Amino acid sequence: QVQVVESGGGLVQPGGSLRLSCAASGSIYSIYAMGWYRQAPGKQRELVTSITRDGSTVYADSVKGRFTISRDNAKDTAYLQMNSLKPEDTAVYYCNADFSTPITGTRRYWGQGTQVTVSS
Repeated sequence: QVQVVESGGGLVQPGGSLRLSCAASGSIYSIYAMGWYRQAPGKQRELVTSITRDGSTVYADSVKGRFTISRDNAKDTAYLQMNSLKPEDTAVYYCNADFSTPITGTRRYWGQGTQVTVSS
């Protein structure tokens, strides 16, 4: 029913940029927050950044100053602008959408992930 779809991943050289998109659909309820996590090979999934409906943001220390999250509330879409990419940014990036429901409270849905590879 609910679908969260990421796009925009790919292979880039160190210092390059990518812009990821995440579109959520299929629910009548509003989205409280959207965010991005990533999981590198052999490592745990970690929070990259998130944004609430009113625009409040958080960033992992490792990406501050390089990554920017934005959100189009009308389109239920979030974006992740990634600049000055480093090899250590290589990971599968997952989008999450947190829906606010009067019945179950906030419910988190995940996208399928998109691969970002930073290599020369």
